[in-house]
Amino acid sequence: MSSPLISAAELSSLLGQVTVLDVRYRMGGPPGREEHTTGHVPTAAYVDMDTSLASAPSDPVDEGGRHPLPDPDVFVAAMRSAGVCDDVPVVVHDDWQGRAAGRAWWLLRDFGHAHVRVLDGGWTAWLASGGAVSTGLVTPMAGDFDGRPGTLRVVDASNVAGVEVLIDARAPERYRGDVEPIDPVAGHIPGAVNIDTSRNLKDDGTFRSPEELRDLYAAVGAVPGADVAAYCGSGVTATHDLLALAVAGVDAALYPGSWSGWVGRR
Repeated sequence: MSSPLISAAELSSLLGQVTVLDVRYRMGGPPGREEHTTGHVPTAAYVDMDTSLASAPSDPVDEGGRHPLPDPDVFVAAMRSAGVCDDVPVVVHDDWQGRAAGRAWWLLRDFGHAHVRVLDGGWTAWLASGGAVSTGLVTPMAGDFDGRPGTLRVVDASNVAGVEVLIDARAPERYRGDVEPIDPVAGHIPGAVNIDTSRNLKDDGTFRSPEELRDLYAAVGAVPGADVAAYCGSGVTATHDLLALAVAGVDAALYPGSWSGWVGRR
């Protein structure tokens, strides 16, 4: 695959040849399952962020963060239930311009799936393209996905501060510590630079070109061969920056605990 992204037009031409996952989720937004039943890409099975793409956080939140990585057995079972097979390409879509779909994209690749792409622009782009719409829940035939985690790089609280180029994907005001609407402490990890996820996107909600993204990240030192990692508030939207970096040809690690895990350390 030349890109981790797929356009609505290309996905439309491949329906029936790929497994489509609807992972709609938006912090503070409506429940994704309800949105899915009212309209989704044909054949797309719904996958829930909180139960399938993350484990339940501790109370109070500890270094695992607000969206800890899922238990491997739970994640694999969820992917099988959604129809994911080892040898069939997967396309993931959301309605948050890739900020939730990026999490599923990252997890599937970390668990060894070789062919995963994100619908560029998500549900909005699909509708704008005139794509067909299905309603109701989809119950696909069970897949045979049999992955295990560990394919991709991660960092943790013990080494994240030593990353050469550490990228904070949150909004600038949260990075600066001006406001913190969710976590108990405001600010950012020492040494981190800020590229919030909105900077990855064009006005229509699709990703910028590889050249534009390459320039954006090169400005903070995130270039091919550099030691790069990304974090956000809970480890979800950081994968949007990782997706943009992948489009730009830059390999980067994820700090899953992110800011919520950093401040939740005991």
